[in-house]
Amino acid sequence: MKIAVSTQGNGLDSPLDPRFGRASGFMIVDSDTLEHTYVPNEQNMNLPQGAGIQAAQCVANAGAKAVITGHVGPKAYVALDRGKIAVYLRDGGTAREALEAFKAGSLAQAGGPDKDGHW
Repeated sequence: MKIAVSTQGNGLDSPLDPRFGRASGFMIVDSDTLEHTYVPNEQNMNLPQGAGIQAAQCVANAGAKAVITGHVGPKAYVALDRGKIAVYLRDGGTAREALEAFKAGSLAQAGGPDKDGHW
């Protein structure tokens, strides 16, 4: 399964980005092989609105079936949910650590947004 991890850099040891819609980018990782590619999110970082929706489209286009991020707002959550992309929240660490926690089953699937919009 492909998993999108919001990151502050382009490697598995990059810090997890706490933002989804305004993340620096996403590591798109095959959960079985750990093969990965980096998808920059620069085009959405400074949007006045709609960054979460655009980021959701970005990870959907990359084939992700799950997202690991620090926080997700209401519009992004709805867009991900409509795309049948599961959302998992994690505070801190690296992309690699987030993936390890996911594979170990220690990340709970989010049942909704955990932040108001425009935070």
